[in-house]
Amino acid sequence: MVHLRPWSADDFWLLERCNTPEMTAYLGGPETAEQLAVRQKRYAANEFVGQMYVIETDEGETAGSMGFWEHEEAGETVWETGWAVLPEHQGKGIAAAALAEVAKAAAAVGTHRTLHAYPGEDNAASNALCRKAGFTFVETRDFEYPKGHWMRCNDWVLTL
Repeated sequence: MVHLRPWSADDFWLLERCNTPEMTAYLGGPETAEQLAVRQKRYAANEFVGQMYVIETDEGETAGSMGFWEHEEAGETVWETGWAVLPEHQGKGIAAAALAEVAKAAAAVGTHRTLHAYPGEDNAASNALCRKAGFTFVETRDFEYPKGHWMRCNDWVLTL
């Protein structure tokens, strides 16, 4: 159903496409052009521990992005995941298939035993995705994302 390929220097257009009020409604709104440029540089150069991917359908269409990276959670380093699926590809099972692949990739690294997701508590689709993907609800709490913006989110965890 999907293929994941590592993020590249040619994928900036996808960040721009995902940076709309609709796509960032649960994340504090669109980022500035400067913030997107910094994100693109970090993703393309893989300047973090983990990996960002472009989600592609079997038909070769770009459907969105998903990845995993290190995050400090209660004094422990864990994997965190996040995603953005383009509107025309939502509701087709693409995010669930991609999340299963990202969980496999994170587990294969072998350094952390859990993968966390932090969707906004009012983001019904992302919370449903976590349930469908086998994550366990931990708690609702405040979470800083993006930097400088606090939101109420649900902490979901998947044991790898």
